[in-house]
Amino acid sequence: MTDSMTIYEKSIMDYEGKTYALARLANGEKRLVVERETAVFNGTPQNDTRVCELTPGNAVALRSQLPWLTPVPLGVQTSFGFGGRIGLATPGHVAAFRAVGGDITPIFAQQSVRENSRIGRTPQQVMDDAIWGIFETGWRGAWGADADHVKELSHVAPFVQAGYTFFTIDPSDHVDNDAQTDDLDTVRQKTAVLPWQTFDITEDELINTCCAAPIILDGTTLQFDEEVLLRALAKYGHALNHTLTITAEIRQQIAGQPFDLEMSVDETDTPTSAEEHYFIANELLKRDVPVVSLAPRFVGKFQKGVDYMGDLAEFESELAKHATIMHHFDAYKLSIHTGSDNFSIYGLINQYANGRVHVKTAGTSYLEALRVISKTDVALFRKILDLGHERFGKDRKTYFLDCQPQNVPTSDLLNDGALPGLLDDFDARQLLHVTFGSVLDEYGTVLNSDLRNDESAYEAVLVTRFSRHLRTFC
Repeated sequence: MTDSMTIYEKSIMDYEGKTYALARLANGEKRLVVERETAVFNGTPQNDTRVCELTPGNAVALRSQLPWLTPVPLGVQTSFGFGGRIGLATPGHVAAFRAVGGDITPIFAQQSVRENSRIGRTPQQVMDDAIWGIFETGWRGAWGADADHVKELSHVAPFVQAGYTFFTIDPSDHVDNDAQTDDLDTVRQKTAVLPWQTFDITEDELINTCCAAPIILDGTTLQFDEEVLLRALAKYGHALNHTLTITAEIRQQIAGQPFDLEMSVDETDTPTSAEEHYFIANELLKRDVPVVSLAPRFVGKFQKGVDYMGDLAEFESELAKHATIMHHFDAYKLSIHTGSDNFSIYGLINQYANGRVHVKTAGTSYLEALRVISKTDVALFRKILDLGHERFGKDRKTYFLDCQPQNVPTSDLLNDGALPGLLDDFDARQLLHVTFGSVLDEYGTVLNSDLRNDESAYEAVLVTRFSRHLRTFC
């Protein structure tokens, strides 16, 4: 290798006659170093070594040489998804997995279309950041890459081109929440105009099939009468059609390669009933949609950065029904969206899902970055907090939150020692969580620099936080 840089020891890899490693320069920048290399990589030759910048092209080349750096479909095994808004969290995610162990498979590349657009990242950047982090840590296990909350046909291509293997289709804009309370005549009018030609069945045929007899499952009996079915159709019919349309687009673009698919209806106003869950799953599976994960809208509140809010007994009762339906079809797992920090219900989820669960987190790694900054760059954290107050009203608009910003002190009211405690406060966590876009626009460069200069501190807080998340599912 070379004496002018520091090598990450875990990254050193001898494979098929070549040696690969990741190195850190004195200024904090990183380089790929390859010994006995051909012309696959674009870099500076130094004797028998090539030193390369971490470019997208070199990331592609490295994936071609080290096959475990390519994400794969994960199927129905227990999985855990990470969101990394800054692009520096993957080493900490890997360290958390290693600290906990267990039979869980990670999704290291995950960011929603909404978050990418808010902070100006691309699916390729998210993928490359994950790959370099995986390489740095020497991780050689299977991992996935989630194209999260795909809502439109135009969202598909950038994720396919970047090599994603898991597609979360979010048709929530096409869910009709009013169908739950509409009068029956209105419901009938809504179902009459559904795209029945796409479903390849008539409304009467569907009613006769679903309402012929009770559906008896292990511990749960579902009774579809005509009204229950029509309301499910009116509520989710267009969402199903949209899911089928995007699935066809993914299939066309991915050109025969295997992929995982999730349908997510969690971001809706009303909970998904057991009958609605059964209806959605049955319709997807009989149309050969390769769904390996389904995210219903559970009862209670799943909000950003905080624990579950709701009646635990009611949640358990409804979760048991959803899990029974999932086990009945034996084709997919339950997906828990906004899964960060829901420590009070993880045990119940693990108990009823019995290994068939995907937990999707987002924003936790960003909050843990702020935890580090609250101790190491107090001046920056104070600016971030005050900007959060300034931008909260605008930035919260796409989120369901109970945050009361007036309960969060402004920076001038807090001494330095009180700042880290905000990362454990309900209202402060939500305020800081949802204003990430504004913060990264304003202070992203210095925040990124601070974290690069104290990688061990960032890794340590990620291991602490995510070990707590993961331990329940091992």
